[in-house]
Amino acid sequence: MEDTCSPMSSARAPQDLEDPIAYFLEDLTYHGKTERTRTAYERVLRRFESSLDAGTTPGDATHRDCMAFVHSLREGLAESTVATYAAYLHRFYGYMAEVGAFTGNPMTLVIAEMDETVEKDPVRRDISLSAMRAFVSSITHPLHRAVVGTLLKTGMRVGELCNLDLRDVRLSDDAVNAAYTLGTRPALEGRRDSLYVTPAATVGASLHGEVRTASNKRKRETVIPVDDELRSMVCAWLAIRPDTTSPAEPLFVATAEGWGERLDPAAVRHIVEQHAREHGWYRTGGGAGENVTPHYFRHFFTTHLRDATGDRGIVKYLRGDVADDVIDTYTHNWGDQVRSTYEANVFRLLE
Repeated sequence: MEDTCSPMSSARAPQDLEDPIAYFLEDLTYHGKTERTRTAYERVLRRFESSLDAGTTPGDATHRDCMAFVHSLREGLAESTVATYAAYLHRFYGYMAEVGAFTGNPMTLVIAEMDETVEKDPVRRDISLSAMRAFVSSITHPLHRAVVGTLLKTGMRVGELCNLDLRDVRLSDDAVNAAYTLGTRPALEGRRDSLYVTPAATVGASLHGEVRTASNKRKRETVIPVDDELRSMVCAWLAIRPDTTSPAEPLFVATAEGWGERLDPAAVRHIVEQHAREHGWYRTGGGAGENVTPHYFRHFFTTHLRDATGDRGIVKYLRGDVADDVIDTYTHNWGDQVRSTYEANVFRLLE
């Protein structure tokens, strides 16, 4: 059977395109994206195109051209909007490289540098655990609560959350397992409730029959324990999850625009921004030190679990920052040690 999410378009050869942006937008239509989504992409991509020096086309642009464009956006836009626009450009280049129109993706390095800048910013809003509990308890939509809960209790990146499929989830709930086929990854066999994060997902590339809109940045595969609290949140979401046409069966899908489609990073950031604004934790024009974003949740997870355990190795493993050689410094029953340490120290969000 032909992969319906694989690169495809009109009869034009991608290498001979006069207008690669138009080609990309046309393929968005073929892939079922809404007119609103296409318009949003076109606005950003045309703005990028007009920012290039005379004689430079999108296909010729370097990572410095992309970096200059992203820098220019910061002069009048919120950081979350800058991140969304950068994600649009990243997806455009990833897709065009996948279909053979471009030789590479100059946004890859730019996105990595943007993430590194945020990661190294030490000045952040100080939120207590009790305040975070009140925040999570105020979120009533099952999808939104499951997304926020997963980010907070696993420390995973936005793209990694977006790339989760049902095959990556193991949950001990009879009703959910009767409705879905979960946890078919070999790495989850015989394990208790867990999430599997693959290092193989790459933006613009097809994985399990679906072209991905985000990359996973892990150095190795990671199995993250799921405690009873997170299991409850995810099961509540799965009880109302819409059907999806994706053969990959994504865990988190849209319940508004793009009904049933996999959530992309922009949608996740919007969910977090919506609730953070309502809680007074997000302001247009506010920076990383003021606004609560998905990346703040990664910081919150890291700080609290590291302080509780004193074990940087396990925290780095859960975050996906560690390679095999670090695991070799621990005992042979690594998985059991990670779970016991996690369950004994992870914070509660709904008490």
